[in-house]
Amino acid sequence: MSQFELKDEQNHPRDQVPEFTQMVEQGLSRRRFLGGAAALGAAAFFGASPISRAIAAATGNSPLMGFKAVPASTADTIVVPEGYKVERLISWGDPLFSNVAEFINNGGNKAADQAGQFGDNNDGMSFFPVDDSTAILAINNEYTNYELMFSHQGKNMSADDVKRAQAAHGVSIITIKKQGDGWRFEKDGKYNRRIDANTPMVISGPAKGHALLQTSADARGERALGTFNNCANGMTPWGTYLTCEENFNGYFGTDGQVELSPALARYGVGAEDAGYQWHKFDERFDLAKNPNEPNRFGWVVEVDPRDPSSTPIKRTALGRFKHENAELVIDQDGHVVVYLGDDERGEHLYRFVSKNKYNPDNQAANRSLLEDGTLYVAKFHNGPNGALKGKGEWIELSFGKNGLTPENGFGSQAEVLIHARLAATQVGATTMDRPEWVAAHPHEPVVFCTLTNNKNRGTKDNQPVGGPNPRAENHYGQIVRWRPAGGRHTATGFDWDLFVLAGNPEVHNGDLYAGSANVNVDNMFNSPDGIGFDQGGRLWIQTDGNYSNAGDFAGQGNNQMLCADPDTGEIRRFLTGPVACEVTGLAFTPDQKTLFVGIQHPGEELADSHFPMGGDNTPRSSVMIITREDGGIIGA
Repeated sequence: MSQFELKDEQNHPRDQVPEFTQMVEQGLSRRRFLGGAAALGAAAFFGASPISRAIAAATGNSPLMGFKAVPASTADTIVVPEGYKVERLISWGDPLFSNVAEFINNGGNKAADQAGQFGDNNDGMSFFPVDDSTAILAINNEYTNYELMFSHQGKNMSADDVKRAQAAHGVSIITIKKQGDGWRFEKDGKYNRRIDANTPMVISGPAKGHALLQTSADARGERALGTFNNCANGMTPWGTYLTCEENFNGYFGTDGQVELSPALARYGVGAEDAGYQWHKFDERFDLAKNPNEPNRFGWVVEVDPRDPSSTPIKRTALGRFKHENAELVIDQDGHVVVYLGDDERGEHLYRFVSKNKYNPDNQAANRSLLEDGTLYVAKFHNGPNGALKGKGEWIELSFGKNGLTPENGFGSQAEVLIHARLAATQVGATTMDRPEWVAAHPHEPVVFCTLTNNKNRGTKDNQPVGGPNPRAENHYGQIVRWRPAGGRHTATGFDWDLFVLAGNPEVHNGDLYAGSANVNVDNMFNSPDGIGFDQGGRLWIQTDGNYSNAGDFAGQGNNQMLCADPDTGEIRRFLTGPVACEVTGLAFTPDQKTLFVGIQHPGEELADSHFPMGGDNTPRSSVMIITREDGGIIGA
């Protein structure tokens, strides 16, 4: 999202907020780092021997990974290991139904076409089995690249252009069939559906009906239109899909006079949008006419992928911020726990705990579990002697507690949730280096979160260097992990360390920017973003970073997907993407023999890509299918 971030930062500079607690001193040395938990000593945190971890990472003896790593690449293609093959499943503009037009290169389609076509810039996705030969893929469509969508590159927008862009956002739900040669998309499939920026939705939870959610079109504040900037995802054991609204602020603007509240400013809402121009043709996005409309976005939306006629539900109990994904686990006591990252520099990591418990014998009742519960935000404490490990706690974000009172600007639980960022600041939560995807280990109570990068670390008063964010002007990123106290996801406390610091040991030597000990010249990367586990316990890491292959990023090539062994710390590069893409979104079939991977925005900013069709074709975001030639388990 580099284009959005640049414009957003220019148009909506964030005020600095004083940090409540300075965790550790600045300028940790690499030598000091290697003596702490984040490098080889991180294994000690989980009970493994640091020596055995070092040997395994150095010699490549991970029992989980059986593939030969691929080198970095700058080619306009996907590279996978020997013995693997990659195929295209579906791309932006492919029609979901027979009565819908095919994709036309160079901006030839209309809004009516896009309404029935696969959306743009696919991101997070989930696989829902139906039977042995039928499944559903629910896939987010995050945003659009006007330079690729329109022949005028967004310089001469019309009402139909805006409608087309709105129709390219949201979620694409597709039917896939298993055939002799593998899984294939089924046009006119039973479950095919598009959810976009104008799809009717209901608002649920504590914020439902609050005055801040009421508009001229919805005086009760109970129904909303659409979802957009859908980044990553989650899925529930009761069979629903969770799609997460991230950079919603960039779609609002005005040519009129408007005085915006500090709360809207904290979310990056301003009179100038991020270049989408929706407010010029759709007054719902004009802040002067509908100042409350932005409050109806920034939520987690629950969707039933098996019922194309169902109405999506915005779950306000999970808080409003720039959601990355929603990682759901069932704690041993039966409560549902959802981990949530807020993807912006200096924002926070959250956790939701349901009020009621999961009942595997009553899936209908489980569908209300995200209606009510408690939201928490993370505070990380520094470890001894500057070691990159320590303890942390979840601070409750409930009205009347921890300073969330009328005296401090919070009049109800609804306002705490609508202004979750302000609530997190009020209680002294730790500012993070862009907390993005969260992934929970499938077999033990350990959780990982990507911290993608943060050029403001150490330069803004509210973002000091320290704890899980140990590098100033961090442009490589890291992955933090934690183990809940007593192995209980509902526990207040946790122990944390850093699983990896991304870096470049070819450019940097002897400092933290070289990366942690499990980063070397053969697997180096920057900006970890998407992550997820397979059932074997392999951790898959996807990147959305600098693909210049120069300067600090020399030798790292295009964005990529890596595989890691959480026990040994070894990391191997599994896949490299085409020119100017982000690799994002992953889903496995239950037998772990097919992997679906998302390739987003190849050729952005008119970079020289024509992926996946080649020739002179317009580059198109796509979902790809990865399998082994011998039919084996991916990664093994």
